[in-house]
Amino acid sequence: MTAHHKHHTHAHGEHHHSHSVPKSQGLAFSGAIVLNTAFVIVEFSYGFMANSTALMADAGHNLSDVLGLLLAWGAAILSRKLPNERYTYGLRSTSIMAALANAMFLLVACGAIAWEAIHRFSQPPLVAGLTITVVAGIGIVINGLSAWLFVKGSKTDLNIRGAYLHMAADAAVSLGVAVAGIAMLYTGWYWLDPVISLIIVLVIVISTWGLLRESMQLALLAVPASIDVLEVETYLRQCQGVTDIHDLHVWGMSTTESALTIHLVMPAGYPGDAYMDTLVNTLKERFSIQHCTLQVEQGTTHHACALHPSVAAHSH
Repeated sequence: MTAHHKHHTHAHGEHHHSHSVPKSQGLAFSGAIVLNTAFVIVEFSYGFMANSTALMADAGHNLSDVLGLLLAWGAAILSRKLPNERYTYGLRSTSIMAALANAMFLLVACGAIAWEAIHRFSQPPLVAGLTITVVAGIGIVINGLSAWLFVKGSKTDLNIRGAYLHMAADAAVSLGVAVAGIAMLYTGWYWLDPVISLIIVLVIVISTWGLLRESMQLALLAVPASIDVLEVETYLRQCQGVTDIHDLHVWGMSTTESALTIHLVMPAGYPGDAYMDTLVNTLKERFSIQHCTLQVEQGTTHHACALHPSVAAHSH
């Protein structure tokens, strides 16, 4: 085994702990999936019997959540997979794909619910208000409990935040359905059923849009929203011995981890391992960039990023 290999495996061992998914999240996922699957079956059956699109819409929404949770959980497990010869970064970016798929799936479900609700306006059917109220009441409890399971992880992980947003939106939706059920019970305004269905759709679209935008940006290797690339550049330029920098790239490797590559022009030459370690640690602590690759150059030859407009124009 070469010295280089030894060093490389050691470095991976050092920051390995930040990649794992806490056990509590696995419990949160399994608990929420079991609760919601059971509820979807109950809610859809009663929605069908009570002739309520609002209940069936909510059941469809809950079903999309179960699938979303399965996606998010699968990605959380896959992103723990260690790197190998083919996937040298491991499978971290599956969490980005899951967040994206989750958002797209929800928007498709919204289209289907809205279509059915609009059809119902012309002839609002009779709806069993009491059934709706009771079933939606159960929904508030189940979704509220599921959302609570994800509160902790939602602050730091876009994928977990997707799951949390789903559950919180569901609890709000169930509340709306319950209120409509009570109103229909006392007033006989059956047009409230499709109205509530459309409000549900609006709630889901608004809460999903941010998730779609953010996961799409990560999929396109954008700088994660939490990192100010100008601040990173300013920090690197004022490092001792650095006269210039180029080829600065920052991207999200997963919904929780970021990577950076940079060329540092240091006329005095390589500043030593301790200096580089300090640099890497600062990038990790201050900007939460976990994977940094730094290239040192003395500036004796001309270098520029291959993606830079002037360089790209020459190469064509």
